[in-house]
Amino acid sequence: MTRLTGRALRVTILIGENDVWHHKALYTEIVHRAHRSGLAGASVFRGIEGFGASSLIHTTRLLSLSEDLPVAVVIVDDEQRIRAFLPQLDELVTEGLVILDDCEVIRYVGRSEERAE
Repeated sequence: MTRLTGRALRVTILIGENDVWHHKALYTEIVHRAHRSGLAGASVFRGIEGFGASSLIHTTRLLSLSEDLPVAVVIVDDEQRIRAFLPQLDELVTEGLVILDDCEVIRYVGRSEERAE
């Protein structure tokens, strides 16, 4: 079981829902690479509205034609592991925003093998 408490680094990757990597959703590729790299965990959050460098607003509002909603992939682990993972993000994220924040992990408890099934 992974243990993580105290000082940590959070990387947040802001991309579009329709961004792809080799015919697969980019956020899926990021999560799977984070998993293979042994990082503590990764979560994907779908935004309801936003805009980026293109200044085009993407929204879930009923009358909008936009479906490329913003997505945030959030990964937290110790600084050394996150920094070792950054070259993979350089390869994957050709359009988007990658943010690093210092943070403090108060509690991180994984599910036991029996509960996860």
